[in-house]
Amino acid sequence: MRVTFYTLGCKVNQNETGALAQLFEESGYTVVPNEEAADVYVVNSCTVTNFGDQKSRKWLRRAKRENPGAVTVLTGCYPQAFPEEAAGIMEADVVTGSGNRRAILQDVQKVLDGEAERVVDIRPHEKGERFEELPMDKFAEHTRAFVKVEDGCNRQCAYCVIPRARGPVRSRDEASILQELHRLTESGYKEIVLTAISLPSYGTDTGTSLVDLVEKAAAVPGVERLRLGSLDPDMLHDDDIFRLSRVEKLCPQFHLSLQSGCDKTLRAMRRPYTTAQFAEIADKLRSAFGADRVSFTTDVIVGFPGETEEDFEASMAFVTGQRFLKVHVFPYSRREGTPAYDYPDQVPEHEKEDRSRRMTAAVEAVRAEEAARMQGRTADVLLETPLSATLFTGYTKQYLPVLVTAPGCQTGDIVKVTLGAWDGKRSRAELAE
Repeated sequence: MRVTFYTLGCKVNQNETGALAQLFEESGYTVVPNEEAADVYVVNSCTVTNFGDQKSRKWLRRAKRENPGAVTVLTGCYPQAFPEEAAGIMEADVVTGSGNRRAILQDVQKVLDGEAERVVDIRPHEKGERFEELPMDKFAEHTRAFVKVEDGCNRQCAYCVIPRARGPVRSRDEASILQELHRLTESGYKEIVLTAISLPSYGTDTGTSLVDLVEKAAAVPGVERLRLGSLDPDMLHDDDIFRLSRVEKLCPQFHLSLQSGCDKTLRAMRRPYTTAQFAEIADKLRSAFGADRVSFTTDVIVGFPGETEEDFEASMAFVTGQRFLKVHVFPYSRREGTPAYDYPDQVPEHEKEDRSRRMTAAVEAVRAEEAARMQGRTADVLLETPLSATLFTGYTKQYLPVLVTAPGCQTGDIVKVTLGAWDGKRSRAELAE
């Protein structure tokens, strides 16, 4: 039997798809690319935007139209957040949510065996439920492994449907994480990325903390680099920053979730910090790790309801002033089921797109300036993708993408390079003498 997966959304979704693929393989399935015919088609959905829901429906309909005898599956955040709507998508033979992923195999088998014509198995999140273990032992990238350590979110941001889709914070057992790290390093993975829906919430429900986990993860033999996923800045305290700065294997790159550089917009979004507080946390990280060693990335939403041109200009000024190495810019997507959906003063689509273009141009100019500032420095690069026998792509610890001329090297090597000119996508680099 052959199965194929179509994944939308964040790194956590991608991690979960990999875990599902591993479960199917362990049950005798062969995982094939989307362009090949399969017996089972699985959509792991994202519901952050309406556009994501549309893409899920479109892919399912095409899969069913082109392969009428196959079993189609809709899983993930979309059916969890909007179960009645998802259950009505008749092109999906199996509909499940973001919990109890292991049941997908049994649900698919029921349809394949003719025990059921269709299965809708969406189980609501409950208070006190535990983290669902879906260990991963291999990844598409052969040098970097993404390890999910937490699920759920307890915050109620005005634009976000994720708490509804993912449920409350649930931390993975520390011993399970460390066991997985041992397996991954034994398989040759050198960089570990800790991912979660609300990463800094790790341990708040179990009496431990993210910093405790980082310290123990760094001590696992074979872990050469440790990187963190997205962090809410207000959840980083002084002692956390101090302890993190003492973990030598931790990459000094922080994805601090901003969303807007305008205080008025942050209040409307129900984000629990101001731009001044955000800047203070960033300055503390610069001080602890070294201003020339640390880098920051972030997310920014433009065109949020009520955002005026002056608000947008203030946001852009703050964002460019923070000198982020990378900014993901999103035009606000009106999401049913969130408070902001009913906010007055919705910004027209054409204005949101215009602001997105302007913000993107501004942050890309800053990125080029930051990359140019690094020219001539030496850095350690983990070689990830071979483009030829001597040319590789990789990343520095600061998450600067690099194109490296490295004769005699291979994927997975960590090499010292001299950073060169920025070509718009990557810094050119040569092996340091």
